Amino acid sequence: MNYTILIVDDDMAINDMLVKYLRKNGYITYSAYSGTEALLFLEKQKVNLIILDLMLPGLSGEQVLAEIKKTKNVPVIGLSAKEDSKSKIFLLKNGADDYITKPFDIEELLARIETILRRIYENQYTSNSLLCCGDLNLDTIGMEATLKNQKLPLTKNEFAILKMLMEHPQQVFTKDMIYEQLWNETLEGTENAINVHISNLRKKIAAIDNSKSYIKTVWGIGFKMDI
Repeated sequence: MNYTILIVDDDMAINDMLVKYLRKNGYITYSAYSGTEALLFLEKQKVNLIILDLMLPGLSGEQVLAEIKKTKNVPVIGLSAKEDSKSKIFLLKNGADDYITKPFDIEELLARIETILRRIYENQYTSNSLLCCGDLNLDTIGMEATLKNQKLPLTKNEFAILKMLMEHPQQVFTKDMIYEQLWNETLEGTENAINVHISNLRKKIAAIDNSKSYIKTVWGIGFKMDI
């Protein structure tokens, strides 16, 4: 599964560094630069984990954490230059799942992220390796796709794109996001490559079932599952 992480930090250099590093390691990332922006984002979009800086402009990280925990059960890692034990204890008692101080070792942060995600989500998803959207099924362990009980022959890249879309059926993926998550590079000069993969996917699906699009184009933004 491609887990989604929201990075809430007003330091653009740190935010950008985390985005690049986490995407390189297979995560889907979003950025917010204030507590208000983070809360507005979370009203519209689900994420699997939040990295939350405490020293934010406007709403403090502690206030943002309190608001998140009122309505959501998403894991949070606190990030701050504060090293006193009282701050750590306060965060952990008020819903944070972990805490790391700046400056931090980015590999240690990655290990903490992996530990939390594994603890919370691993059992949920290892017991459910089959992704379904109507009559379209994707076996993420056996690496096979079927549609209306007929085998859907996909290339490695087509399978990866379809898996990403089906794991997050409510989410719209831009071409940039698809390329960066699957190839860990920027999309410069490669927009047509994504179009070709999506077009081939649609042709193979339509050859078995042309009654439904399955992959929906959200004009001016990107693609999502048609559920």
